Amino acid sequence: MYPFFIFVIMEINQYLDSTYLKTPEQSGLTEEQTFEKVRELTDEAIAYHFKEVMIRPNYVKLIKDYLLSKNSDVLVGTVIGFHEGTYSLEDKLKEANQAVLDGVDELDYVINYEAFKAGDLDLVKKEFVEGTKLGLDFGKTVKWIIEIAALSDAQIADLTSNIWNWAQENFEEKDFSRIFVKSSTGFYVTEGGKPNGATFEGVKIMLDNAGKLPVKAAGGVKTPADAEKMIAMGIQRIGTSAAKALLGEGKSEGAY
Repeated sequence: MYPFFIFVIMEINQYLDSTYLKTPEQSGLTEEQTFEKVRELTDEAIAYHFKEVMIRPNYVKLIKDYLLSKNSDVLVGTVIGFHEGTYSLEDKLKEANQAVLDGVDELDYVINYEAFKAGDLDLVKKEFVEGTKLGLDFGKTVKWIIEIAALSDAQIADLTSNIWNWAQENFEEKDFSRIFVKSSTGFYVTEGGKPNGATFEGVKIMLDNAGKLPVKAAGGVKTPADAEKMIAMGIQRIGTSAAKALLGEGKSEGAY
């Protein structure tokens, strides 16, 4: 029994991007307290062998150096153009380039989904192509957050399929495993109690339209059963601020 249980835990661990993205202003903590939370998250990721810590850009260098000092293979990911996605392409590329210089392993861009909804596909395609190229040129994994809570089912399908088509037009098949489509920021404000993170329905639409690109479910995955179902559906990563809860330890109330 125990070896099987350990195997299942380790399997789930390697899907988890343990996440803390609140600013001091959002959390009510000081800068020092916020960094302490990020460091604690990192220690937890080391102890439980999570795939990655997902943090704000200003912490990337400190945490990458900390992980190296611990001889850990936990990856460092950060968010770009967070969280609205309306940053200019120039600003997104500048932020991404600095994160690369700071030692980041993975870049999670927020795509300009408002531009997509307004019909400006040229803008969205340009930032996808240039943002992805920057990441791949430096050997990084790139994820594109489409913010499914802001989109209709038809828009989720359309934007995901466009990303897949743009990937095929501009990159090689060997690159596809490092170009993700990601569901959510976890910060989008919804109305009427609508979920603002990944849902099984939304993720299925993404999976059905992403072609050979991997999909990340971010937010909304609250229990081990949720995680197992998402993995069985075919997702390759789960973003969560309650990673231990997905292993059956701790609670996920109020978590991303």
